[in-house]
Amino acid sequence: MSILITGASGFIGQGLASALLKASSPPEDLILTDLNEPALPPSDPSLQQRVRRLAADLTDTQSRLGLLSEATSKNKLKAIYMLHGIMSSGSEANLELGLKVNLDATRALLDDLRNRHPGIRVVFTSSCAVYGPQPEGTLFSEDVTVPVPLSSYGTEKMMCEFLLNDYSRRGLLDGIICRLPTVIVRPGAPSAAASSFASGMFREPLAGQEAILPVRRELKLWNCSTRVVIANLVYASTLDTAAFAQHGYLNRTVNLPGRTMNVQEMLDALEKVGGKEVRGRVKEERDEAIEKIVYSWAVAYDTKRARELGFREEQELEQTVRDYVEEYVQSE
Repeated sequence: MSILITGASGFIGQGLASALLKASSPPEDLILTDLNEPALPPSDPSLQQRVRRLAADLTDTQSRLGLLSEATSKNKLKAIYMLHGIMSSGSEANLELGLKVNLDATRALLDDLRNRHPGIRVVFTSSCAVYGPQPEGTLFSEDVTVPVPLSSYGTEKMMCEFLLNDYSRRGLLDGIICRLPTVIVRPGAPSAAASSFASGMFREPLAGQEAILPVRRELKLWNCSTRVVIANLVYASTLDTAAFAQHGYLNRTVNLPGRTMNVQEMLDALEKVGGKEVRGRVKEERDEAIEKIVYSWAVAYDTKRARELGFREEQELEQTVRDYVEEYVQSE
């Protein structure tokens, strides 16, 4: 059994790889790919021999087909996690690159999979950016709320959702679309996501550095913890997709569990864990370009579908920050 993860150099890809290796039945062959060869994920040394790391350009046909050929050279491919992409700010700044990576390469890979590995489980990570603004108090759901993305990133994700849902309806692929909230706290360097500040406002101050807060404190964000989102992605590869039809759901889309908080509440959580000195390292400098993107995102979600399908509920933000300190700050 093989599992392939695209975009595996990112922190979610690395965390997902580690979680899959720690599972009760780890994959015999775990292939990690990105534009450059991904790092070896933290794991038991006895399991690291199961990991293969490959550089591939998914926008290039020869490179993409070579990757799929290599991925099946040892075992049958059981599932693929599609995590690759140009993030929100990057997609807004460079339309052509966003289309090439987020839409064109994703469609090409889905077509390769349906032709070479029909029926394979595909876990596609989408985003709450597919929704546009609605009247205050709207509870966004997969069934009722019509997505009206107001960013190129959200539009590209929505088009891929439609395609994978149709391929799943036809039985060509066995897809699950996981709409991720803003994930915090992301370790490592800042990303090109408009929501990068949501992790930076914790990560940098806890590391003794200043962080820039580019939005107003009253901004609300739908967010989730790293640990819970990774646990839910692991679960997505094992879920019997017949459950969607059994519950009367017409598509394979799931709004993953999260929590709605404003930036002030996030600052309060930082102070509770790190103290006033750490909180004082956050400096407010508004950026209208970032605000324009993040203020277009939905902030409250109905996660009934996720609960009925067995996905894990989110934890309190303060615990998320403590988990980050334990895993990434105290270990340094």
